[in-house]
Amino acid sequence: MDYYPALVSGTLLRRYKRFLADVLLEDGREVVAHCPNTGSMRAVNVPSSRVWLAASDNPARKLKWTWELIELEQPDGAYALASVHTGRANRIVEEALAGERVPEALSGYSQLRREAKVGESRLDFCLQDEVRGCCYVEVKQVTLREPDGHGYFPDAVSTRGRKHLECLADLAAQGHRAVLLFLVAHEGITDVAPATHLDPAYSETLARVVGQGVEVMAHGIEVRRDVSSCPLSICLGRALPVRVAAS
Repeated sequence: MDYYPALVSGTLLRRYKRFLADVLLEDGREVVAHCPNTGSMRAVNVPSSRVWLAASDNPARKLKWTWELIELEQPDGAYALASVHTGRANRIVEEALAGERVPEALSGYSQLRREAKVGESRLDFCLQDEVRGCCYVEVKQVTLREPDGHGYFPDAVSTRGRKHLECLADLAAQGHRAVLLFLVAHEGITDVAPATHLDPAYSETLARVVGQGVEVMAHGIEVRRDVSSCPLSICLGRALPVRVAAS
């Protein structure tokens, strides 16, 4: 996924009312940006951090700016980029699916359908072909890196997340492939586990559905800076370990 035109950097002052963030741009202007993340943003809402905004020239938009990325200092003094825009995860995964830049297990399907309706739920993707049938994929963006150095999901209690797990388990019981894909949108995260300390019910449900045939995989992001076609580009990166055992 290319960020074009180039993003504008600044310093995060505060995030408030869930959807708003005040940012001091490098040219000295203080602007209000849309925050496209309704979650707790635990560990990625860090005032005084460098952030990147996308600008819109749509006159119908109430806010010109959208908060896209944040740069976070790591324990070793290095810095890692993380995406705060939850809507970008599906786009990154879809581009990888369409371009066959996904794990072998998810490649080779002839059809890709977005927002697949399953009962009262919607899952992010349905992959299909005549030989293998349907493979349903639900994508979850991971940005929570706790002080122990590990990545976790969710970053707060997620009733909706548990509902998706139950939906995947039902599909697996019907003989379909059902996949939970963690898109780790934080350069500093190298593995993923359910956040038992924040949502024990989600952790318990995940362990159970894995035992019922739901497949779980995780992939990091690959950030390409100063590429020829765009100043910044993010794509699906390498596979990462998921620390979950079937119950």
